Amino acid sequence: MASSKDRLYDSYMGLGPRRIANKEIWACPEAETALTGIDTFDHPKLCREKWNEMFPQCELAVPETDEPRPRPALDGDKNSSDSDAHTVRWNAGTTATFQHGEAFFKSPEEVFAFSPLEHADMTKWPHVVNNWDFSSEERLYERFRKNYPEEWVGKAPEGSCASVGIYNTMFMWPMLTFGWELFLECCMDDRFERIMDEFAELNRRAFRAFVRLPVNFVSCHDDIVMTSGPVCSPEWMHKYIFPRYEEFWGMVKDSGKEVFMVVDGCVDAYVDDVMSLGLRGLVSEPYTNYK
Repeated sequence: MASSKDRLYDSYMGLGPRRIANKEIWACPEAETALTGIDTFDHPKLCREKWNEMFPQCELAVPETDEPRPRPALDGDKNSSDSDAHTVRWNAGTTATFQHGEAFFKSPEEVFAFSPLEHADMTKWPHVVNNWDFSSEERLYERFRKNYPEEWVGKAPEGSCASVGIYNTMFMWPMLTFGWELFLECCMDDRFERIMDEFAELNRRAFRAFVRLPVNFVSCHDDIVMTSGPVCSPEWMHKYIFPRYEEFWGMVKDSGKEVFMVVDGCVDAYVDDVMSLGLRGLVSEPYTNYK
């Protein structure tokens, strides 16, 4: 019988496995405790081992030790007066805040003075999610190469769902770096073009590294829409975003690998655009009406 990893590969490739693989974020420690009868905070390793015995198809990672974990504060940061700084309970901990670039940039002039290339080492910028060192393609390659077997060269073995992913494919960069309000205030200004060109160069280095890795898939995330639809106009997207997708994904396809994209929200307005640029598939929220 094929393993779930094989089914995941077959599902990605549209090969119609008998059981279609489904990927979900597992984030409910109370369910683990209730269904296994072992408290996941008191005995995280024992609980997860029991879970995998009961539900092997989930293939959840097992902690290395059975050291107890702290229980999260159920009320989150209820004392914060700043709604953007508020945190709530999520999984076995708490969420991040909605404070992104607001803590670093206070005005449009500060945005227009910023150079992504001069700050290519993002390791001290946790709010941008992909806080990697983008100083060179080689540094990015070295960061990821250790995650795959040494004997794998160029691509993963046929049938493997080995992948690498990026959260800030393009749209997330300005949104996370500057915060929503400054991003939307500045994005129509001609001075923003230079900033987007520099963000694109950071990702060009990343994708050049990705195509050298022994993987079969590259996962790209960009929340280019909300539940109500697009954030920016088609004209803006066709100037700043979609040409970059075509370039980056073309590099991946030319290397014999496949690309899929993750987008939250309702992507009806842009699904044809992104699928035409070489995607193997699109992962989105149920708000999208693909028919």
